[in-house]
Amino acid sequence: MHVAVVGRGPALVLLHGWAMHGGVFAPLVERLEDDFTLYVADLPGHGHSADATAPLALEDVVAELVSRVPPALWLGWSLGGLFALHAALSRPEAVRGLAMLCASPRFVRDDADGDWRHGMSAEIFAGFAAGLRDDWRGTLERFIALEAFGSDHAREELRTLRDAVFARGEPAAGVLAAGLELLQAADLRRALPELRVPSLWLAGRRDRVVDPRAMREAAARAPRARFAQVEHAGHAPFLTHADDVADALRRFAAAVSQ
Repeated sequence: MHVAVVGRGPALVLLHGWAMHGGVFAPLVERLEDDFTLYVADLPGHGHSADATAPLALEDVVAELVSRVPPALWLGWSLGGLFALHAALSRPEAVRGLAMLCASPRFVRDDADGDWRHGMSAEIFAGFAAGLRDDWRGTLERFIALEAFGSDHAREELRTLRDAVFARGEPAAGVLAAGLELLQAADLRRALPELRVPSLWLAGRRDRVVDPRAMREAAARAPRARFAQVEHAGHAPFLTHADDVADALRRFAAAVSQ
């Protein structure tokens, strides 16, 4: 698995979202490289990790990353949040603090018992899965558009995400399907009360992929957790409001170190 190391200071791991790669964090890296040593991963099958042998599975990815990075703060955006949360739950000795950026322990709404009302509908996920089989490029375009929707800078965000997705090569359809399946199936809600590390749940108020209300509810279930949101941001606030995200991470890191 490709992991770029940039900057100086305390360690901070950055994990990207579905279909993307670590390069999408460039605006955030630029703002944080004087404050942290950043470990920016390309998840298996993505970007420079296109030929990685590890499967895109929570335990496999976390086990490899923990073996390669020092104890650190971990930030996960969107899909990357599942890996960061799994690391914090399973290996608290390696995770000094957890930042969930537009990420949720359960991405899909739970209609069976009504316990998780603010996730994305299962029908939307099923539509994306069917679309991957028939027209993966068109499906990817629709998902990227959903990520940008709602932001004050939607056009700029959409253009950046479109450019980023192919900047390190074309993502394989099989990897896209595996990531979508993980987003649809993973459910870490019940483990939240056992989270031993401090956590920051940072939402975009206009996010249409991960509802801020779901993140607020997740934070309420975890000890030592704090919820915050970027008021005019959508699903990728590190692109449109990078200063706000960087400032929030600096404050969180300072609180963790006390």
